[in-house]
Amino acid sequence: MTKRDFPKIHFYDQDFVDIYDKTWAWIQDFWKTGEEKAAIGGKFFSYPGSPVVYQSDAIFSSFFLVYSNRIYQAHPTLDIFYERQEPNGAIRSAYTIETGLPAVEKDNPEGLGLPLFAWAEYNLYHKSANKKRVKDVLPILQKYSGWIDSVFKKPNGLYRVPLSVTRMINSPREDAYYLMDFNTMMAINVLYMSALADILNDKESSFQYKRQYFSLKTRINSLMWDPEGGFYHDIDKNEQRIPVKTIAGYWPLLAEIPNDDKAERIIEKLSDPNFFGSPHPFPSLAVNEKAFDESGRGYRGSVFPHLTFMVIKGLERYQRWELARENAIRHLYFMLDSMSPDGDHHKGNLWEAYLPLKEGPARWQGKPEFPHPRYLAYDALSTICLTIENIVGLFISLPRKTVDWIIPNLEIMGVENLSLKKNMITILSNKSGRGWEIHMESEKLYYFTINILGKKKKTLPIPSGKCSMLIEKL
Repeated sequence: MTKRDFPKIHFYDQDFVDIYDKTWAWIQDFWKTGEEKAAIGGKFFSYPGSPVVYQSDAIFSSFFLVYSNRIYQAHPTLDIFYERQEPNGAIRSAYTIETGLPAVEKDNPEGLGLPLFAWAEYNLYHKSANKKRVKDVLPILQKYSGWIDSVFKKPNGLYRVPLSVTRMINSPREDAYYLMDFNTMMAINVLYMSALADILNDKESSFQYKRQYFSLKTRINSLMWDPEGGFYHDIDKNEQRIPVKTIAGYWPLLAEIPNDDKAERIIEKLSDPNFFGSPHPFPSLAVNEKAFDESGRGYRGSVFPHLTFMVIKGLERYQRWELARENAIRHLYFMLDSMSPDGDHHKGNLWEAYLPLKEGPARWQGKPEFPHPRYLAYDALSTICLTIENIVGLFISLPRKTVDWIIPNLEIMGVENLSLKKNMITILSNKSGRGWEIHMESEKLYYFTINILGKKKKTLPIPSGKCSMLIEKL
């Protein structure tokens, strides 16, 4: 195994393996090496040809770049934003590569981005075990949160921001004053800042962030939850709920805001064809909304891979592994079926957004540039991250030295040569004459938990070298 290889996946459907491999090959085009004269130098992830680097792309790309066996590092793109923090704590949502200056849009004059750095850093820590980074980054995130509070927080404890901050630009949420998704993202922000403070054993900070989290959680549950319809909504200036159901109502799962009963009610809607249970999961607007458009039309029904990723990660918080996996597989099949042939030997492209009711890229009349082809900041979340974590089912934590394998049934699948810091591991299941077997290879000891849904769960220390286990004997 050469160090310069990406981890391989094994899966019974070769198309999944092919698109996973192809995505790694495509990422090369997104890997910028700053021009000598450009203000933003070094290596970082950005859409080919784009003059700016976006905060949302830096955050989402970190979730799949952590699996590149350090060929493409996840942190340099995030660091571009931290390095440009202003004295008041502000970090803007985009910077021009050539000048390094903020690229601010008219409808978002403060250049506010998605406040999800802490979530990305927590994930990074579990894939790299780099405690020093947590120590360096937490003060930056602290100042950033302080800036958001000082500019956008209202006396009722909620945040008022322009809709364009959420990127859901044409979603039918015109009357929304307090946005469901942004307020929940702020809860996610302090929840993970508390977790980062715990890593540093900073009990005081951890407690403060937890308090902020519970205060936001209480407000979201009391003002934004509709007990009749069983869903979370934006509210207007007078704190009245706006009845439109958008995909933004699923961010609370990721923030662990609903109790089990509330979670159950919103999760049910993911399988209901009148709401979000469209053939391609999950549309950005409920199918039974007046403004729903089957051509997608931006955020009026298109399926965006980063939002499907968010819903699937939210399902995990409530241990809904099977539903998460089933929808990840269905989503990937639709992405594959949408790759219309392009020339003789090439399959076509992945897209920024998809049709909700059949295969194919979404459309938006009058906007020929939508959706962007091969928008890997979103697409690779599905073809790499969901493939490893939800379809193959592996969850890795380096600091805990643990690998959890959550699989609903036994199939021929696994991962080969995945680098865990300085430890290469291989975990494969297949059927032999003796029954189902799991083969492992590792350079160092780690703890392996296998969870075959509803039937068996077992944690074992895996020694260095090669070993195998028979499922029947567990």
